[in-house]
Amino acid sequence: TRRSSDLLALHSITMKTLLFFAALFGAGFCEEIFVGDQVLRIQASSDEQIQLLQSLQALQHLQLDFWKDPAKSEIPVDVHVPFTSVQAVKAFLEHNGIEYDIMIDDLQSVLDEEKEEMRFNEKRERISGSFNFGTYHTLDNIYKAIDAMVAAYSGLVSRVQIGSSYEGRPLYVIKFSTGGTNRPAIWLDTGIHSREWVTQATALWMVNKLATEYGSDPSITSLLNKMDVLLLVVANPDGYVYTHTSNRMWRKTRSKRSGSSCIGADPNRNWDAAFGGPGADANPCSDLFHGIYAESEVEVKSVVNFIKGHGNVKAFISIHSYSQYLMYPYGYTCGSAANKAELDSVARSAASAISSLYGTRYTVGSICTTIYQSRSEEHT
Repeated sequence: TRRSSDLLALHSITMKTLLFFAALFGAGFCEEIFVGDQVLRIQASSDEQIQLLQSLQALQHLQLDFWKDPAKSEIPVDVHVPFTSVQAVKAFLEHNGIEYDIMIDDLQSVLDEEKEEMRFNEKRERISGSFNFGTYHTLDNIYKAIDAMVAAYSGLVSRVQIGSSYEGRPLYVIKFSTGGTNRPAIWLDTGIHSREWVTQATALWMVNKLATEYGSDPSITSLLNKMDVLLLVVANPDGYVYTHTSNRMWRKTRSKRSGSSCIGADPNRNWDAAFGGPGADANPCSDLFHGIYAESEVEVKSVVNFIKGHGNVKAFISIHSYSQYLMYPYGYTCGSAANKAELDSVARSAASAISSLYGTRYTVGSICTTIYQSRSEEHT
């Protein structure tokens, strides 16, 4: 009817006006906003539908941000859709009979709540004088917390700078050691994808757990009496700062290169492991850009140099957020690692322990067989 058409037109104009002023407000503070953006959970029912979703993923003009990639029909696909692409994407899904639900109706609302919670926590920390290991913090506050732990537990905890980021921020490894030289070590890193804030928060929680419960917790005490633990809390500090100041959804580094206006590379696809293959992108503007060459990102190169220089790292664990997967090599090939049986046994034991404590269930397997073939990633 005429009235319905008028109402729809009015709604469209109102939304566009709101988005214009929201964008203007955000631009004034150099912060990207996501008003009207939605996150859809898509459930493909066949390999054919997975292929359709992969073709959708390739349409760069839609600016889709896949949080879970289309790989297998039994695994839901989660995608952040900009407001300007919402209707086109929904029409595509409905035309092809692909089921979906709206997980997040307005992404900016969720981010505003997150920011408000951070402000509230910072105020509470200032009043109480205590650090909350169960919430998010800025890079400066993370580094201050690290310094405090090193000072309080100097006989166990030390801070090692393994390099600097592209923009000159220090890359700090927290070393737990009960003494000795060239001891076998376990490496852990978090925050290589800068927007995955829960990983940096998890690392800080682990720092506190290891430091405060060594000598009282039998498992922690036994571990640290035998091995060192090396923990890179913020593997991508430039990107992490950028997520707090300019774009909450940023995941890459902040490096610049001549001939391109696009910033950064995906550090998790910059390793020298079948560099540039499936799962990575040669487009510098893509979130999956693998970099101009293997280990081109100083953050990645610093880790490589440190690990090689150490020479006795027995385990390398990278912690990411979003999805409960506990995966082991390989990612760049679906062939089995020589020690697959051992890797699988250890992973399933870890998954079982987590489930018994919290009820959280993790899917276990090699990267290639569990999700998809991917190259140049650190867990390959």
